[in-house]
Amino acid sequence: MTDDRAAAGGSLFVATQFVEPALAPGQRFEGAKETDLGSFVSETEAIAVARAAWLEFQKRDTRDVAWWLVKADGEELARWIADSRSPVERVLDLTTNELVELRP
Repeated sequence: MTDDRAAAGGSLFVATQFVEPALAPGQRFEGAKETDLGSFVSETEAIAVARAAWLEFQKRDTRDVAWWLVKADGEELARWIADSRSPVERVLDLTTNELVELRP
């Protein structure tokens, strides 16, 4: 959800979901499916959307593996990351450029 700040050149934060389907024996891996969850002016809003998708996915009975990222548009490093096989969220420490466990 963008607003006038984004149109005026402000930062956008992009939330993305990646899903690798569970493979049957002999099935060829064709890569992860990438889904854009949206672009947001607020990093907090982008994380909330990605977190909701992560929590909803964890309720599913699936062997698929998934992960979610929030990045500032154009940046290489994720600001927030979670994966379907872990209860841990990670955030980017901007002083070290390392992902660290988010402690509520």
